[in-house]
Amino acid sequence: MVTATETSPAKESVHESTRESVKGTDMVTPHARQHAKEIQKFGTVIQRLPLGLSANVREELTAQLNFLLADTITLRDLYKKSHWQVSGPTFYQLHLLFDKHFGEQAEMVDSLAERIQTLGGVSLAMAADVAEMTRVPRPPKGREEVPVQISRLLEAHEIILKAARSLSRKAADLGDDGTNDLIVSDIVRGNELQAWFISEHLVEMPLINAQ
Repeated sequence: MVTATETSPAKESVHESTRESVKGTDMVTPHARQHAKEIQKFGTVIQRLPLGLSANVREELTAQLNFLLADTITLRDLYKKSHWQVSGPTFYQLHLLFDKHFGEQAEMVDSLAERIQTLGGVSLAMAADVAEMTRVPRPPKGREEVPVQISRLLEAHEIILKAARSLSRKAADLGDDGTNDLIVSDIVRGNELQAWFISEHLVEMPLINAQ
C-alpha cells in the first residue's frame, strides 16, 4: 500500500517524463528571424471566395484599387509634409487643416487596403512599392511656398478623383456594388470636399477693404 508520502515507481516515471517534456519546450523565448515563402503573390487573388464575384473580376478590380491606394497613400503623406513645412501668415489655419486632411486620408487608405483584402487580393503597403506605382508627381524634399503646396495637393486630388470615378463605373459594370459604394461614398466625396476646402485658400480676396 502506498502512503500519502510515498510515490510508486510508475507515478515517479510519469512525473519525470512530464518534467523533461516541459523543460524541453521553451515557452518564453521569441522565435525570431523566421523565413518562408510568400503565402500569396502580389497581383493575385484567392480563387474561391463566397462573394458572388468571379476571380477574374476581383483580380481586375484589386489591380485598379492598388493604383488608387498608392495615390491615396502619396496624397496622405503629401498632406503631412505640407503640415510640417507650411509657413507664412496662414500658418496656423493651414497647419491644422493639413493635419485634419491627413487623418481623413489615412482612413481612406485603410478602407481601400481592407477592400482589396476583402476581394481576396494583396494590398500595397511599403513606401518603395508605393513610389513605383503612384501617379502623383513627387515633390521636392525642401520647403515650398503655400500656393505651390496647395497646387500640388489639388493636382493629387484631381488625379485621384479621375481614377476613382472611372473605377466606380467599372465596379458597377462588373457587379461589384461594395467597391462602387466605397469609391463613391468615401473616396470621391471625401476628396471633393478636401479639394474645396484647400482651393479656397488660393482665392485672392481683400482682407480689409472691399474692391
